[in-house]
Amino acid sequence: MIDEDLLIKYGAKRVEYSKGDQLFREGESALNFYQIALGEIKMNNYNEDGKEFIQGIFSIGQSFGEPPLLANVKYPANAEAISDAQVFQLPKMPFLELLSSNPKVHLKITETLAKRLHYKAIMASEISSQEPEHRILRIIDYLKSRDKVEGRFQYRLDLTRQQLADLTGLRVETVIRATKSLEKKEELQIRKRKVYR
Repeated sequence: MIDEDLLIKYGAKRVEYSKGDQLFREGESALNFYQIALGEIKMNNYNEDGKEFIQGIFSIGQSFGEPPLLANVKYPANAEAISDAQVFQLPKMPFLELLSSNPKVHLKITETLAKRLHYKAIMASEISSQEPEHRILRIIDYLKSRDKVEGRFQYRLDLTRQQLADLTGLRVETVIRATKSLEKKEELQIRKRKVYR
């Protein structure tokens, strides 16, 4: 999203994380802007029973955790590496200077946050009221449009069944049953254990 050279110019450090490492935890103060150079990061919460809910999965070129940084509030979720990763980390004040000195970058960040807010509004509605099959199709269609893939069964979902369950608030068993049902209805295809939409 933000050019790596520009991040470095403003003082960003490239930090390495191993799979499973926590970048920050729910309730901590937001101190840095984060952008992924390599790997994947998830933002998640756990309920009282220990069930994980994934707020989002972010990959190369994407940033995460900006709303608490800009709003001066604590993180509402954890950030965890789901693969070995390298992440640009830029402290808050240099990040704000970067935004004020680069209006096009500022606009791009604003657009990204608006898209995430739209996604959150859709998913809140889906999780609270829709059937499992509908929830699954909705998240897959969102990811397909985000990745700008067109055509029937051209998008390969690179999430595990567990991750899909955690994103939709469903149990893994429900996701498996629902995806098989959706395949029978020709809404998606399953090839070599991967889901295509």
